[in-house]
Parts: sequence; C-alpha cells; structure tokens
Amino acid sequence: MTARRPQPEDLAPLGLDGPPGEALRVLVSAGLDRLPLPGQETRARWRMLAAVAAIDLSLAKLYEGHTDALAILAELGGPAPARGSRWGTWCAEPPDARVLLRPAGSDGGRLEGTKAWCSGAADLTHAMVSCWDDDGAPRLAAVALAQPGVHVTRSGWAAVGMAASASVEVRFEGATATPVGRAGAYVARPGFWQGGAGIAACWWGGAAGLVQWCREMTHETADAHRLAHRGAMEVALHTGAAALREAATWIDRQPRDDAQALALRVRTAVETSAEAVMRHAGRAFGATPLCRNARFARRMADLPVFLRQGHAERDLETLGRLSQHTESPAWTL
Repeated sequence: MTARRPQPEDLAPLGLDGPPGEALRVLVSAGLDRLPLPGQETRARWRMLAAVAAIDLSLAKLYEGHTDALAILAELGGPAPARGSRWGTWCAEPPDARVLLRPAGSDGGRLEGTKAWCSGAADLTHAMVSCWDDDGAPRLAAVALAQPGVHVTRSGWAAVGMAASASVEVRFEGATATPVGRAGAYVARPGFWQGGAGIAACWWGGAAGLVQWCREMTHETADAHRLAHRGAMEVALHTGAAALREAATWIDRQPRDDAQALALRVRTAVETSAEAVMRHAGRAFGATPLCRNARFARRMADLPVFLRQGHAERDLETLGRLSQHTESPAWTL
C-alpha cells in the first residue's frame, strides 16, 4: 500500500510555533518530510515547501534542506536515512570555506575544513556536504554530526533576517563521511536544477504568509489606498503561483531534461512577485507593524535575506546566454 502523501492541511494541528530546530523534529516525527521526489509529483512537493514557509521562513530553510537531502540520497543511491534523522544540505562554496574529502579505507572518507552557512547545524543529526577530493574534483558526502571531529561553531551569521535558521560555520577535523555519487554527480543530476527551482516555492510561501497577515489586518472599513495595495499583493502572489505551477508541470513531463533555464526563470519571476508583496505591504501598513508586530516584522526581515539565495543579475545574465540557444521561445503561448 502506498503511504499517504503529506498535505499542507496536515501542518495545522502540529503547533509549529517553537524554535525551527524543534519544529523540524515535529515534522519529521509526523512523517511530513517524506515528499514526492522532484520529477514525480513536483507540484505536491512544492505545495508542502510553500506551506511550511508560510508558517516560518527559518523553519522552511531547515525543512527544504532536509527534504532536499532525502531527494539527493534517493537520486544518487546514497545510504538510506535512519528513521527520525534530520538532515542538512550544506553545499555553498564560498572561496574562503572549502572542505576536503580524504580517502579512508573501503569506500569511506574523512572531512577536513570549514563549511560556511550550515543552516540548523546544532539541531540536525546528519548533513550532505559538498567537498573536494585530492584530485580537485567536486564530491558530495554524507556525514553524521554527533561524532568527534565535527565542531558546530557560533560564527558566521550576523544578520537579523533568518537569524533563527542558525546558519553557522561547521569545522570538520577528520570526521568520518560516506561519499555519495561519483565526482560531479551533485550538480550533474537532473534534481539539481529541479531542486533549485523548488527554492522559489519557499520564497512564494514566505510572501503568501505575509499576504495572509495583511488579509487578517485589513478591515471592512479600510481606506482605498490600503485596499489598492492589498489588490496589488494579490496580483503579485497570483503571478508567482502561475509561474510555479507551469514549472512543476514542465518538470514532471520531462523529468530527465536539463531544468536550468526553467529554474532561473521561475526563481526570478517569484523573486519579483515576493519583492512586490513586501513593497506593497510596507506601504499599506506603514511603520507601526514593523515596530510593534513581531510576526510581521520578522517576516519582513527574513524574506529579503532568503531571496538573496538567488544571484540577481548573474542569474539574468546566465538566462540571457541560455536563451540565445533556445529554438522555441519560452514565452510562446
């Protein structure tokens, strides 16, 4: 019998108002992390990402990383995750924080170096870590975090936005790890850009949570200006949702195809929608909720930081180059 697919309505009874690490533990215990893999039921997967992001963006950061790790393990034939384990996907590659994978016996390895931007490190049990082998080839390794040689620091994050994601630096000093996939497999697999597109579902969910707050705070007696801003937010949210639905359909129809151009388009479209939502929300309600409402203020601080996971004009440049080689324009109706 096929297990029931997690649904956004399953989140309501759980009470996910606590710290993100504890909330992730609740989600995993409830089995709400077992999402359809990208390329199978992508829209259902993204609906869950968006629903969690509408609750809390720092929680969404941890949840997306955990579910991405499960998808990578399935796609690349990695070790089966233990029941109740909570994973991170730590694959940022800043030039000043590089981790090496040293060979160590039969099919094993040891990690050396500092990894930056390790979201939720203090609350996770395992992580997928991008690293480099002795030949300079990019690799991916699974590592258990509760072992000697793994040091979770308190360094690496100074921002107010997304502070609860606790995206700190982690030092590896000979930690035992299991290589996952061949060299270069992490970025070569179809799921890399499919997952990259899925980040936009988190952004959209963050904007949707902001719009929901605005709906709750807009009364029947609201003036025309506030109502106009509300209408503009609805349009922006609708535009982002349409882009996500179209992208999910495309991925499921050709799950083995290169989704880079698609991912860059949908990420940029949703980023534009989310920025419009924030602009109109701030203008509609003014300074009062930014200063006196923790829920509103936190989301207005978190969402811009999360959006910067995109690469702005660099992504647009890449998309422009890719479009030069596209035979059929993506905007054809």
